[in-house]
Amino acid sequence: MWLYYFIGAVLSYILLTLYFTHLVHRIPRKPVKDIPDWGHVIDTRILSIDGGSLEVWRVEPEVPSRGVVLLAHGWSRNRDRMVTRARVFGQLGFTTVMHSARDHGNSTPYRYMNAFRFAEDTETVLEWINEPVLLYGHSAGAAGAIIAANRNPEKIKLLILEGCYARTREALRSLYTSYNRFFGIFFAPMVVFFMDILYRFRLDAVSPVRLANGLDIPVLIIHGELDSSFPLHNAWRLRDSFPAGRAELFVGIGSDHSSSSLTPEYPIAIKSFVDRHLPQFD
Repeated sequence: MWLYYFIGAVLSYILLTLYFTHLVHRIPRKPVKDIPDWGHVIDTRILSIDGGSLEVWRVEPEVPSRGVVLLAHGWSRNRDRMVTRARVFGQLGFTTVMHSARDHGNSTPYRYMNAFRFAEDTETVLEWINEPVLLYGHSAGAAGAIIAANRNPEKIKLLILEGCYARTREALRSLYTSYNRFFGIFFAPMVVFFMDILYRFRLDAVSPVRLANGLDIPVLIIHGELDSSFPLHNAWRLRDSFPAGRAELFVGIGSDHSSSSLTPEYPIAIKSFVDRHLPQFD
């Protein structure tokens, strides 16, 4: 009798965990509304890799452009989430491009989004821009950005990663635990295992720390001091994984996962990094 109870409990746990694996891909979207208020704004749609479409903003500065910055948002957000960050680059004289990944904002639906899909959408916009860019990603957008940069190094002048994790499986467990400690302890390890099966055991293969060593470009890592989703040690590990001297770290003091860009030091750090690697000439 106890054996039947045990088998029933195990089967129930597995089925429930499979349901949770599906559910974490359907975390409610939290789009924001923030329309660019500088330069000349082009609002368009471009064809995505699966035949759907992505909504895209391209904002041209009032002065001759210093180049293009492509900004990729994180999980559950949309292109509007990157407007505050893009404004900083616009003030520095850059053309800024922001898109909503599939299944986000008003881009077309997609059942199972992940870092691979975020990377595909970033690559789609890179093709549309058709010139080397400064690539900026936040959170899941940062994970997608480093995959895209690794596959298209000739298209990336500078790489900026905000709120990025170091190792995928470890980060997912940390993220789910930050949402709910009970879920993180009892279900997250198996959910991550099923996700690894779903993605053909490639989760760790595309961990940012594994891809970093192959990127010989200047990198700025931005991380919130109080980030509970991906704690600060992720940023230190990621910085040290790039070739020596290629990556630097800006820590938003008192900031959480998404608020480093609101600190007074943020625009100063961005300007310093960009001007050192892409100096202006009068």
